Amino acid sequence: MNFTLKVWRQKNAKEKGRFETYHVKDIAEDTSFLEMMDILNEQLIHEDMDPVAVNKGCHSGPVSFDHDCREGICGACSLYINGHPHGPGALVTTCQLFMRNFKDGETITVEPWRSAAFPVVKDLVVNRNAFDQILQAGGFISINPGAVPDANAIPVPKEKADKSMDAASCIGCGACVASCKNGSAMLFVAARVSSLALLPQGRPEACRRAKAMVAKMDELGFGACTNTQACEAECPKGISVSNIARLNREFLSAKFKD
Repeated sequence: MNFTLKVWRQKNAKEKGRFETYHVKDIAEDTSFLEMMDILNEQLIHEDMDPVAVNKGCHSGPVSFDHDCREGICGACSLYINGHPHGPGALVTTCQLFMRNFKDGETITVEPWRSAAFPVVKDLVVNRNAFDQILQAGGFISINPGAVPDANAIPVPKEKADKSMDAASCIGCGACVASCKNGSAMLFVAARVSSLALLPQGRPEACRRAKAMVAKMDELGFGACTNTQACEAECPKGISVSNIARLNREFLSAKFKD
């Protein structure tokens, strides 16, 4: 399979970026998207070593992009592909996207996340430290739980346990922010709040947690939620927007208690 790639190139956070066009050929349909990017980078490295290519102005260097586990777990492989976070596949991260999802000869546009809260570091790499700051504001349990309790010492209804685990499956990739027209982080914050609010261990600090995480989200410049549900549609883990309703209840309850 052959593809034309329009890739966003940006030297650093201060310089203006631009799209560069590249061509990759003879790509197997079972090649993952990141493996295809690896092949492109090998091609660019060879061009950098070729004096003829350098003289033609092809000296651009390999494309910088984030990746780590390549198993759909870490969320690092965040790319905006043909207008979709993580590409056109449903419930997959970029590393789980395969080239058979595209047509032979197709032009593929690859961009970084577009959000004021996620500034571009270089090429396709963005700084998602804002999510870490939100978690540091309250996405944890600060009490000392002691030794591991017996399995039935703290009864948790299965329905609540399942919902908590579903919310905890969020990998913090930022697809919800990239897909939202307002750049909102509500789904991410809601998933973190819900995963703890549904469990007895998370209730003692529930009020402080909801207020602190929402305040930090607003401080960092994320937009407001307008319930378009684009975040749920593009989330690689299928996090439900019902968690946003739970976050709103937790936040309003905390404010009323104040």
